[in-house]
Amino acid sequence: MKKSIMNTVIGSALAAASGVFVYRAYQERNTVRVEPDMDMRNSREIDERESVDALDDSAEKGLSQLDSIYRDDWQANGFPQTHKEMRELEEDK
Repeated sequence: MKKSIMNTVIGSALAAASGVFVYRAYQERNTVRVEPDMDMRNSREIDERESVDALDDSAEKGLSQLDSIYRDDWQANGFPQTHKEMRELEEDK
């Protein structure tokens, strides 16, 4: 084969390969990847299971795991647990 024909064939093969590469990169860029929801607040499973500390702590009895997490947050932030505590805080102001 002549050198010019060989260069044309090799150039065409490289152009086709680069076209395929660009097309796949474009497809991959336009696909949306959705990660599974790992947020605890949107999980039904955590809201249906009983609190882990229900056997040890009497205040945890009857609470789901999600309610237990919220309760821990409220206690850590000093949120009043009862209406009586809320009234006392309002009176102190």
